[in-house]
Amino acid sequence: MKKNRSVQALLYAQPIDMGGMPVRQAFPTQRVEQVDPFLLLHHALVKVPAHLEPRHAGVGPHPHRGFSPVTFIFKGGVHHRDSRGNNSVIYAGGTQWMHAGMGVIHSERPPQDIHELGGEQELIQLWVNSPAAHKMDEPHYTPLRAEDTPVFHSEDGKVSAYLQSGMLFGLKGPIPTFTELNSATLYFKEGGTINIPLPESHHAFIYLLDGALQVEGYGQAEGYHAVVFENDGEGISLRAEKDTRVLLMSGEPIGEKVTSHGPFVMNTQTEVMEAFRDYQMGRMGVLIEE
Repeated sequence: MKKNRSVQALLYAQPIDMGGMPVRQAFPTQRVEQVDPFLLLHHALVKVPAHLEPRHAGVGPHPHRGFSPVTFIFKGGVHHRDSRGNNSVIYAGGTQWMHAGMGVIHSERPPQDIHELGGEQELIQLWVNSPAAHKMDEPHYTPLRAEDTPVFHSEDGKVSAYLQSGMLFGLKGPIPTFTELNSATLYFKEGGTINIPLPESHHAFIYLLDGALQVEGYGQAEGYHAVVFENDGEGISLRAEKDTRVLLMSGEPIGEKVTSHGPFVMNTQTEVMEAFRDYQMGRMGVLIEE
């Protein structure tokens, strides 16, 4: 097997409207439906209006079942509340990982001090599929602050990689996952280089929030693009053309049928219909924001 993986696809994150919130969607697209076990990637950069109370901004209460909505926070912060009683604010550099399991209702608002922080929120929300065996588990939520996230520095001192889950660079990420899954946020200074070993069986991609990278064996990728890799090498090598922020994900594919509708991701249409029924009957709990 060759050293570096080939590039399967370069995906531009198209601007879309998500219920009044502008986001960029890297996938799913017509070309790439999913990068199993990763189902959807949204990149949002929003300015909270100065006249708006933070508790009225962001995303109000909504349900999920059957997967993990994961939020990587790059600017500002996110106030998470859910119908299981979790109530947590995580700021820039941190991560919120919620396994929705059998069903949970949550909200994602700006923190109360967002205007003191400059009023901007920048985040990536990634939907990570759950295996059928765990789709109906009890929900759980894991907040991870920036200061509690293990960090690896490249030999040239120009790349910092923060590991949220899995095993990379000899570090172990603190967030537990159902399947083997590596997640890291990387911050490159211009000229910084890094070699990233990846398990051969993992599906993998990177998403560039900004800047530009040279992907060895392929060429340049710029901000607002996801680079999806083939499973044909031992890892990837990256060099920054400019200061660049990157999300790196690799994971063991689940290989199960995916049936989804709105906020529910299951294996069959019947299970999706049951999720809607259970939500309407109040079986996913109630979230009253105070």
